[in-house]
Amino acid sequence: MSEQQRHFEMEPMSGEPVEVDGVYKNEWGREEKLSRGDIFPADPQLGTTEWELAQLDFENHHEGTTDVRLVAKKETSSLEAHLQHPRRHPKDTKETN
Repeated sequence: MSEQQRHFEMEPMSGEPVEVDGVYKNEWGREEKLSRGDIFPADPQLGTTEWELAQLDFENHHEGTTDVRLVAKKETSSLEAHLQHPRRHPKDTKETN
């Protein structure tokens, strides 16, 4: 985003509701984790201040287990590779001999 566009944008102020879960940072660098529906707090020394989203908060392990795509796969034989996909070449498989 260009500086010209950012010039006309305003960050959320203290007292406004939080729209996105995440870690927010104010003008003095104070960071606070806020959830959707919370109200942006005022800074104890600065008073009403702007808040900037520093980091999104998201949960991708809803079931409490590791994503299946991240688990290491066992080495497959040529027959297993063929059963997984008929056009898979034998060179593409890890064979144990």
